[in-house]
Amino acid sequence: MNALAATNRNFKLAARLLGLDSKLEKCLLIPFREIKVECTIPKDDGTLASFVGFRVQHDNARGPMKGGIRYHPEVDPDEVNALAQLMTWKTAVANIPYGGAKGGIGCDPGELSVSELERLTRVFTQKIHDLIGVHTDVPAPDMGTNPQTMAWILDEYSKFHGYSPAVVTGKPVDLGGSLGRDAATGRGVLYATQALLQEYGKSISDQRFVIQGFGNVGSWAAELISENGGKIVAVSDITGAIKNSNGIDIPKLLKHSKEHRGIKGFNGGDPIDPKSILVEDCDVLIPAALGGVINRENANEIKANFIIEAANHPTDPEADEILAKKGVIILPDIFANSGGVTVSYFEWVQNIQGFMWDEAKVNNELKTYMTKGFKDMKEMCKTHNCDLRMGAFTLGVNRVARATVLRGWEA
Repeated sequence: MNALAATNRNFKLAARLLGLDSKLEKCLLIPFREIKVECTIPKDDGTLASFVGFRVQHDNARGPMKGGIRYHPEVDPDEVNALAQLMTWKTAVANIPYGGAKGGIGCDPGELSVSELERLTRVFTQKIHDLIGVHTDVPAPDMGTNPQTMAWILDEYSKFHGYSPAVVTGKPVDLGGSLGRDAATGRGVLYATQALLQEYGKSISDQRFVIQGFGNVGSWAAELISENGGKIVAVSDITGAIKNSNGIDIPKLLKHSKEHRGIKGFNGGDPIDPKSILVEDCDVLIPAALGGVINRENANEIKANFIIEAANHPTDPEADEILAKKGVIILPDIFANSGGVTVSYFEWVQNIQGFMWDEAKVNNELKTYMTKGFKDMKEMCKTHNCDLRMGAFTLGVNRVARATVLRGWEA
């Protein structure tokens, strides 16, 4: 089942639990706008190259649409649609005044030079500048993009609309980015994990963790979990995977990964097959890479008691059912990885106010939002007698549905 089919399925289950009528259900599911643009740029060697860019604006009942822009060869309309819809529910679960959007360009950023990436970003911005905006649609970084990408979008957008730092989040701090934004998704994963474990009378320090993916989210989650006494016994990234049952020295691994552009060759653990990372023995499994990695092929072999979905849509619905029968507790992505969009909201607020918060304030506010989000999700679980995924979906869908009805849009 692809990401869009799985997301639609979860939405429909939540709509049924909430008793939404079919007209409102249809209204919530159909995207507000889908944009597809051709981006042609001169490459460094003088030849021309064309790429297809997408922006799906899913819903704006609760505020401006919000969502990342990813540069990846597998960017396609279905995936962008699914992620835009997930952003709608995620911002509602986090209870921040945004809707959902997502964008991307089908390209391999590793095969493009910095100047080619800049030209591509600027052309893409020229094609969509009149459809994004401070109070309309606010992009952010995602897979294959970073603060520099956001700086280029901000600069190109400002040529048409005047200096508008709040038009993107995840910017460099020198251009109005928020302190703490870089670590925000990983820090949110830490706070979400703490809230979940507390429910079961456990703490970070008495658990063994496996982390799949050592990019921005996975590496920050690893660092913060390690600082809080958690033992990380296996880690993987695109270069390989390592295991150490006594616990991996995360500060040393971070240094190695930075110097060697990946964890391959790190001597503080034994190399293992990256495909086996998800089924390694541990208490808490954190998938922080691509979607669909936990499926019916490997779900039965998973040994973790808890799964924290730091990636978007890492667990297929079929795997959900298998894991539920095994008693595995899954903390769903639309709550677990909402730290990034929450601090993006803080950045947007700071830009609009023209006032910068210190990092301690950002982190404290994030903890408050994550803790409250967990409590709200648990309340929905009790109300509808459902698991955490449906608790999160009913929470998000219900908030968007209420805003839609109040605005008179459901007809």
